[in-house]
Amino acid sequence: MKLANGVARRTPGSKSVVSKTDAVALMIVSAAVVVVTTTMTVSGITAYFTGPVTLTLPLATTRWTSDGLRLGAEAHFTSVEATIPALPASEAALLAWAGALNHLGLLAVLALLFMLAFRLKGENLFSAGSVSTVGTCGAVLGVAGSAGQVLDQVARGRLTEAIGVNGAEEGMVFIGHFNFVPVVAGVVLTLVAGVFQFGGRLRKDTEGLV
Repeated sequence: MKLANGVARRTPGSKSVVSKTDAVALMIVSAAVVVVTTTMTVSGITAYFTGPVTLTLPLATTRWTSDGLRLGAEAHFTSVEATIPALPASEAALLAWAGALNHLGLLAVLALLFMLAFRLKGENLFSAGSVSTVGTCGAVLGVAGSAGQVLDQVARGRLTEAIGVNGAEEGMVFIGHFNFVPVVAGVVLTLVAGVFQFGGRLRKDTEGLV
């Protein structure tokens, strides 16, 4: 006899790691976080075009040093916090796109959490839809998160030169550090999608034997 709707039957006394109540709660929390973070992102993007804006800008120069350190230590500043009354249009647009892309990566993660909770609630995790969703979320997270970082750092580097902190002689286009977490997370989610696909095949094979 085949298993109804492709759902694995539980053994007597077995207990789910995530209950249906937990799954519903996770869905509600994910949706709430989407609303809150989207509101914050829109507000931040709007501020780039209206000003004033306070930004932490990376420094390419080493001429800004700290004196009076003990133990013979030497140090120089790698960033400066600046308040700019009105951002240039091009840099404001770059920061806006960066914020939107970074938020898109976050939305991909939240959508994945919502989907997993929904599938767990229905006890039907290994499906074609799950594979597609996990793979798509991984790709969006990796691409959007990486592109958002690059645009953000380029904009901040240009602003650092525009306000005269680095000086024109520095000539730096990209200043700062690249975070590989979105790329790695995207690759991991792609691999997880492959695991889901393999799990779905095993489920179908098991259904045919039962």
